[in-house]
Amino acid sequence: MQAYYGRNGECPMPVVAAATPSDCFQMAFEAFRLAVQHMTPVILLSDGYIANGAEPWRFPKQADLPKIDVKFKKGLAEDEDAFLPYQRDENLVRPWAVPGTPGLEHRIGGLEKQNITGNVSYDPENHQLMVKIRQEKVDKIADHIPLQDIEVGPEKGKVLVLGWGSTFGAIKSAVLELLAEGHEVAHAHIRYLRPFPRNLDEILHSYDHVLIPEINNGQLIKIIREQFLIPAKGYNKVMGVPITKGELVEKIRELL
Repeated sequence: MQAYYGRNGECPMPVVAAATPSDCFQMAFEAFRLAVQHMTPVILLSDGYIANGAEPWRFPKQADLPKIDVKFKKGLAEDEDAFLPYQRDENLVRPWAVPGTPGLEHRIGGLEKQNITGNVSYDPENHQLMVKIRQEKVDKIADHIPLQDIEVGPEKGKVLVLGWGSTFGAIKSAVLELLAEGHEVAHAHIRYLRPFPRNLDEILHSYDHVLIPEINNGQLIKIIREQFLIPAKGYNKVMGVPITKGELVEKIRELL
């Protein structure tokens, strides 16, 4: 919740989360990609059970990593009289000028910038406009992240177990056990928390019940209920120890 609503003044930013120890590299890479391509801070979530976990993992070769396309503005175009540091593109991303580039000097610092010009502004109408632009910019990132997938199980069924973070192993193991018994149960794990993948709404409404296990009193579930208006059920554990497969199997059986 602190990450999701972690800045004052209605100023959202993207939030991503690792699911396993090896996943930390991929999601750190993704956080960097989103940050430089969309000109925004990004929060990467991990947790103690991931930090203390271990698994075999092959370090990738640099040539095999996806390219992060960074575009710097080199100078003024013929039709430009001055540099406008808050003139945004179709994704509401501002141009990125390397400090010291001739003709592209601009002011940094200050509480709020004026739209387009980047001048310091204390105008209330401009502040509201910039707040809405920042929110829309984060929302548009949904068009540049992967669709949500199902880890195991059918695309429609009776129970979807929705997780994030280090609950990954326990959820997947529990779902695999119940699938082997012939139950209609599936597992989806969210790595992109803000914005959510574009197809998450469709997935959530494809199951009779949605169960969200969390090692807290229920935080993601509040956001899911609010945004998607579904009666998701929670399984919460705040004992300082992980959720086990056996606990989840028992809880899923109740819903089945």
